[in-house]
Amino acid sequence: MPTVNIDKQRLFEALEKNYTSAEFFELCFSFGIELEEDTSEKEVVDKGKNTEKLPERPLLKIDIPANRYDLLCQEGLARALRVFTGKSKPPVYKCLKPAKLQQIIVDKSTQQIRPYVVGAVLRDITFTPENYASFIDLQDKLHNNICRKRTLASMGTHDLDTIQGPFSYEALSPKDIKFVPLNKTVEVDGHGMMELYAEDKHLGKFLPIIRDSPVYPVVYDVNRNVCSLPPIINSEKSKITLKTKNVFIEITATDEHKASTVLNTLIAMFSEYCSQPFSYEPVEIVYPDQTKKVFPKMEARQTTAKIDYINACTGLTLPGDEICRLLNRMSLEATLNPKDKNEVVVNVPPTRWDILHACDIMEDVAISYGYDNLPKKMPNVNTFASALPLNKLSDHMRREIAMAGFSEVAPLILCSHDENFKFLNRVDNGKEAIKLANPKTAEYQVVRTSLLPGILKTLNSNKKLALPLKVFEVSDVGFKDDSRERMSRNERHVCATYTSKTSGFEIIHGLLDRIMVMLSTDRIHQKETTRLGYWIEEAADPTYFPGRSAHIYLRYIHPETRQRTTSKIGSFGVLHPSVLECFDLNNPTTALEFNLEPFV
Repeated sequence: MPTVNIDKQRLFEALEKNYTSAEFFELCFSFGIELEEDTSEKEVVDKGKNTEKLPERPLLKIDIPANRYDLLCQEGLARALRVFTGKSKPPVYKCLKPAKLQQIIVDKSTQQIRPYVVGAVLRDITFTPENYASFIDLQDKLHNNICRKRTLASMGTHDLDTIQGPFSYEALSPKDIKFVPLNKTVEVDGHGMMELYAEDKHLGKFLPIIRDSPVYPVVYDVNRNVCSLPPIINSEKSKITLKTKNVFIEITATDEHKASTVLNTLIAMFSEYCSQPFSYEPVEIVYPDQTKKVFPKMEARQTTAKIDYINACTGLTLPGDEICRLLNRMSLEATLNPKDKNEVVVNVPPTRWDILHACDIMEDVAISYGYDNLPKKMPNVNTFASALPLNKLSDHMRREIAMAGFSEVAPLILCSHDENFKFLNRVDNGKEAIKLANPKTAEYQVVRTSLLPGILKTLNSNKKLALPLKVFEVSDVGFKDDSRERMSRNERHVCATYTSKTSGFEIIHGLLDRIMVMLSTDRIHQKETTRLGYWIEEAADPTYFPGRSAHIYLRYIHPETRQRTTSKIGSFGVLHPSVLECFDLNNPTTALEFNLEPFV
């Protein structure tokens, strides 16, 4: 949950009441947010300690739900709380269309880096030091939240009186882009900008987003003045100051929906400072195929929810009119459906992108009614909790392996693609591993299909411990599965390794035999087709040393088909030296891994 710092005096002036810390805590709780700290209370304590420097103005540190972008600034929070406490109604946004709309003409070259752009204009706005700081702070919070550190979208705000439309959005070679960055006096090209901000604590972390691209996105005005080089920095020429009256907003993105959401939030929060409160001027986007779109889209969208569904989920028996009143407190305009008395029609404002389903409407009804006020009652049915058979068997397995002298480890379920395949001398066939679409780092690219990489990484981190190292894990791996609705499945595996100055093959083999005894599974010969049990066969697996590995086979009754089934459930052996080298391990290691689920 993001934490916002709100000026206490400004907020209480907007709410027309001076709350005590306890009163404001209760207000926040009833609204579904949390007051984390009131710095004015800390001041009282600090004054008793003769602290030299105290905050100039007390702040309220408030935890906001991650999907409530409209509460990330003082303007949005004050507005929502005023509606919640009945002091005002939600604003109505007015679109002011001039004779000719400002345009942003998109060049086809942008398709290879950041293909989308949206824009809007705030006319005759009045900035004060307080709301200007809030304007900048909201952009930073949106960049870190919905924009995912500027990777999905990035904002540029400009003094429209210093530049002239129509604007063009292009992608050019870094050497062809020359401009004076914001708050600088020296002109640089794209490469020079990278060098200039390489050590910058604030902007340096965003440079990798476009650094390796052959082209950089850039926004020009009609006179070829650079307005911004997204997602890094704006131009000094279009810099906004307290004297700025007309603000041009452009947002470039890899996700048009995210860009539109961010634009709506900025317009909704700061259009109240225009000479016509809550007014905005749209901007026309012209794409390379001559498709034209107009942004922002500030119209309310309509959705519905059933009254009996809301009452069933909350345990209430509220009439439709009361539900509508409660939703109006949450800035959701609601009315009864004239064609269906069991349904409420909700007009969702452009700031409430968290409303996606009837359950979100139900949640707002519960918040408005008060969670503390919901009736407490016993469920209509009695249930008895018990462990799932697979989990129960897994616990038995952990106990038995631990009693054999092995220590349990719990690595992460995500790993790099190389760790899951290349480091184990395995080939990715593209049909098994679940890959992350946008991995945060190279360490977390796929859901593991084997427990072995995690254990070997754990061994690498504990090489200083005395030998032998005996560790194990009983946990899930993940696979693609097109036959399932969710297109994937978990599989419970058991993995154990023995590391010492000798391979310890016989120890791992003995552990396998002990596990099978615990599972009441007999060792049989492959040709004994009438018996259920397991057997091992010599394997040629590149993960293991040649001639020092075996596959584990099991003949069992399949729980669904109730038919005899024979399948390879795992393998064990001495790890290949190249595998040990990839994980930087110096001592021979023998590993065992098999699927536990057939034994349930």
